[in-house]
Amino acid sequence: QMQLVESGGGLVQPGGSLGLSCVASGFTWDLYSVVWFRRAPGKELEAVSYITGEGTEIAYADSVKGRFTTSRDNAQNTVYLELRELKPEDTGVYLCAATIGRATIWTRTSEYPFWGQGTQVSVSS
Repeated sequence: QMQLVESGGGLVQPGGSLGLSCVASGFTWDLYSVVWFRRAPGKELEAVSYITGEGTEIAYADSVKGRFTTSRDNAQNTVYLELRELKPEDTGVYLCAATIGRATIWTRTSEYPFWGQGTQVSVSS
């Protein structure tokens, strides 16, 4: 069974940091590109980062560039998202999603057939 499970969310003060993980099971993980989306309260899903199977291509949304870093450890079937300099507007449910090969348009939700359930990130003083 193919499954993605996110973890690492929590409550943090503005300016703080968090590290999220997306652990895969049932996949040949190095064949899959992985995106992190977030769903802020009352807003649509926003793609925040993207990494290809071998980690050779990485992309970020402008809203997080310079503050968030994605990486992966295929031996551990895990993709990471490090969040730094967090702002209240970073609050939301963070979900990882995967597709085999490369996404054509990495920000498009329809590119990804496999999704995790999400982990909540709350940034508040």
